Amino acid sequence: MGRGEMRRQGAAVVLVLPGLLASSLASFASACGDDLPRDEICGPQRESPGFDIDAPFCERLSTYSLFADTGKQIAAEGVLPFTVRTTLFADHADKDRFIVLPSGGAGDPMIWRDGEALELPVGSVLVKTFSFPRDARDASRPRQLLETRLLVHRARGWEGAAYVYDRNGEAKLAVEGAELPVNWIDETGAQRHQEYLVPNKNQCKNCHEEAEGVLSPLGPKARHLNGPGPAIAGDDGAIANQLEHWIELGVLTNAPPKAQWPQSAVAYDASSGTLEQRARAWLDVSCSHCHNPRGAARTSGLDLSLSATPAALGICKPPVATGRGSAGRQFDIVPGKPDESIIMARLESTEPEVKMPELGRTLVDEQGVKLIREWISSMPGNCAPTAQ
Repeated sequence: MGRGEMRRQGAAVVLVLPGLLASSLASFASACGDDLPRDEICGPQRESPGFDIDAPFCERLSTYSLFADTGKQIAAEGVLPFTVRTTLFADHADKDRFIVLPSGGAGDPMIWRDGEALELPVGSVLVKTFSFPRDARDASRPRQLLETRLLVHRARGWEGAAYVYDRNGEAKLAVEGAELPVNWIDETGAQRHQEYLVPNKNQCKNCHEEAEGVLSPLGPKARHLNGPGPAIAGDDGAIANQLEHWIELGVLTNAPPKAQWPQSAVAYDASSGTLEQRARAWLDVSCSHCHNPRGAARTSGLDLSLSATPAALGICKPPVATGRGSAGRQFDIVPGKPDESIIMARLESTEPEVKMPELGRTLVDEQGVKLIREWISSMPGNCAPTAQ
């Protein structure tokens, strides 16, 4: 399908990325006034997907017409669903991802950036919906929709909002966040009950803010997107390669030859890479949004992004600051000894002051913990004791 056909599909192309709740909504009150109904500002529901980047966030998510079927998370015509090779753990929640490009991609396209998130033009909107199965053994049963997050590229920068679903399937703006009870049955048939936390407007910056105070997307990096994608409405089947498909549509430019495209391993697929490659991919997705040279945790001296050198991973590195988070251990990673490694204490904890990642989970990511434990156990060498 060519670029002209993309224009005819709808007013916007929506593409949702892993993990993406954005910045502060502090400007919301000044933009529309606390006493003025937001729906009066937003107007009626649109006939096709779209977003006015100069307007405040609407009260109802449905105003933006992003979905042909909200309950099944089927994108509206002109909306591009996508997936990532490894997802960030969010207390077992499932995620559906999309992106909205201004003028349906007929205007400025996304621009390739080596090692960084794709550059998305002003007017783009990233969308991500979190849900749970009612019974993970029965995919035919309707899902429990919890929230949809928007990350909007306004002229002044990126700004985010979360919409929480009610019993009628309508998602409404939740500036203060929310705590949602979830009951579901997992793959083993076990009954689960948990409290799911929707971040408030001020918590977005904990992950999305860089050194200069600039908020930016996290997920849309070529290495995470270089692989198959979900089927698009009107197409016969799944997309063999998302990046290649977007280039063909004319919504992604400046890409190098395909042989040079980076690709991360799939953390839980042993056929996709070595143990180290899969562990590094997990750390890249789960930790590098803070642990990178410009991230919120840059003062720790740890760089857990996929491009980091082994020296930056914390092997035999003492912590910058001691405290409960170190669990009395001397080094971030001790080769061959996960139970002496600070990183394992952090990943295995659910205490707010200790756990890592610090947001997005209240439970332990058992698969991730197992993978990182195996990786550390496989490392050769040892660390010299630090002076007491």
